[in-house]
Amino acid sequence: MSNGMNDIVDLFTVNDYCSGLNLSALHPLVSAINLNEGEWSVDKKAGAVRYHFYAAFLKQGQNCVLRYGRQNYDYQDGTLVFLGPGQVVDISNLDTSIKPSGHALLFHPELIRGTHLGNIMERYSFFSYELHEALHLSLKERQIVLDCFDKISNELSQNIDKHSKTVIISNIELFLNYCTRFYDRQFITRDSANIGVVEQFETSLNAYILSGKAKKEGVPSVSYFAEEQHLSPNYFGDLVKKETGKSAMEFIRYKLIEIAKDKIFDPHKSISEIAYELGFKHPQHFSRLFKKKVGYTPNEFRMLN
Repeated sequence: MSNGMNDIVDLFTVNDYCSGLNLSALHPLVSAINLNEGEWSVDKKAGAVRYHFYAAFLKQGQNCVLRYGRQNYDYQDGTLVFLGPGQVVDISNLDTSIKPSGHALLFHPELIRGTHLGNIMERYSFFSYELHEALHLSLKERQIVLDCFDKISNELSQNIDKHSKTVIISNIELFLNYCTRFYDRQFITRDSANIGVVEQFETSLNAYILSGKAKKEGVPSVSYFAEEQHLSPNYFGDLVKKETGKSAMEFIRYKLIEIAKDKIFDPHKSISEIAYELGFKHPQHFSRLFKKKVGYTPNEFRMLN
């Protein structure tokens, strides 16, 4: 299970996680577990664990601290945390004297490969959110999540038949759809903070272009602005979409075109110069985008005005 590098332990299977709690998975690819029934038995030498499957943890009871990157995050009762394949969590500060609490849903990509859920998994972008972007549930929402976990757990404890996999995957999808709804609610209820993020994005984007950084570094990426605000690109992108109706990349392009329109009014600048100032390596790419968004080529727009 350990790869011998930086004391990272790889959790390849659902059971690798369960065995760290002295529990056993009823199915090799999926498990819905009550963490209160477990006892820590993790490798004391492990500084971190790398997940090779999807995981959703519902925190219940006393606060829990998880370390991600260089920061500790404190999870209150009723917090839902998502982890996707490839994510690494620091467990060096894990206090094994405190009994585990809460619930977890673990499922391997192999379970859903080739299924409807497998084909749409990228829609559930919260598996790529950072830990401090966790979902904070109301009591009613928490009960809905526990009901979903119970259905999966009950299905796993029965004799497996030809319908089991379909029923289990349907319930996982139902759970993920509820989480999408709950995140929408969280985005709305944290509206003022979100507006601050979008305003900062717009200010930074203008500064990036007008300061000459675009000419030097190229067209800015979504991840550049997400990192600036200490957010994951997916969370940042979803938040911008909820607030503006545009994806973060569409918003960047929209601002580029608006600034380009102003620059085109300067007759001393060639279209190529403007393209380079906006971060385009090839002026024809700029002209193509401008025509697509405005309906005219930059030269036609200049002549019109």
